[in-house]
Amino acid sequence: MNSSIKLEPRVAAILGALVGDAASLGLHWLYDSERIAQIEESKGLVFLRPDASDYAGVSGYFAHGNKQAGDSSAYGELCLLMLRHIARHGKFYRVDYQSEYRSYFGPGGGYQGYIDSPSRLTLQTLLPLKPEDFPLQSGADDDQFAALAALPAIVAIHDESQDALNAKIEQAVRLTNNNDTAVAAAQYAGCVLLAVLNGQPVQQALASSLPHAGEKLRPLLEVALQVKTLDCVAVAKRFGNACHVPQGLPVIAHIVQHAPDYRTAIEENIRIGGDSCGRSIMLGAIMAAYTAQQNGGNSIPLEWLGRLRSLKVAADACAQLSSQ
Repeated sequence: MNSSIKLEPRVAAILGALVGDAASLGLHWLYDSERIAQIEESKGLVFLRPDASDYAGVSGYFAHGNKQAGDSSAYGELCLLMLRHIARHGKFYRVDYQSEYRSYFGPGGGYQGYIDSPSRLTLQTLLPLKPEDFPLQSGADDDQFAALAALPAIVAIHDESQDALNAKIEQAVRLTNNNDTAVAAAQYAGCVLLAVLNGQPVQQALASSLPHAGEKLRPLLEVALQVKTLDCVAVAKRFGNACHVPQGLPVIAHIVQHAPDYRTAIEENIRIGGDSCGRSIMLGAIMAAYTAQQNGGNSIPLEWLGRLRSLKVAADACAQLSSQ
């Protein structure tokens, strides 16, 4: 029996991001679609324990040998870090967040796992400095998907203008990804999520947010949105399935436009391969928020929520936000 739990759309957006990331972890950075299909037939597709043998002899990078089924990738950890930051402080404070980022991802911190290039370079900037000397733009010149990972909580609590949201997103993104394309991708994805949370139909949200995507990304998104039916294989072949936002953002838009529900969206994203976790944060947030709006709060499969190992931490933080 497929069942889902009723969630307020803003809570659904946050949990949808975290669940989508954890569901994708077991096959993250596996680039061979045929191997993914074989694994799905034999072991399933979601919430798999990372297994090096799944990557043997095919294109892929095995990065999560120390992870268990239901764990978060570094993207999910970033998403949860921002959620806990906002729940603790009531809003986003740059220097406090940079300090928390350094403490958690840096030497001796609680994070255990793969550190990607933008994260490593961000830490190199922050580690030697006192908090009062942290720069406004501490991130790497890099357009990978870490740029979108902290967005769900930022958008979920936003109650100001679109321009104010874009400014807040830019400030947050440049802490890890000091790159114009990364900022534009985050602003587009954030605008889509906010529009959905404000009640817009998802196709309207995807189209009305295009002016925020910038000159580089907007033509790519327009091409992706012209595809009439769900065809993730063709779209991924057209744009790519690696870690950079010009590749993954059109794929996200395509899936959001056509997937009938949250489960289908996350599963199709995993089948594409590559940086499935990177795409899953905003894909999961938007799809969970939209389906919660459409279905009276029903969105994320209940059995998937139960497999998220950070669920209690995330749920407590969401409850803290709701009480503020």
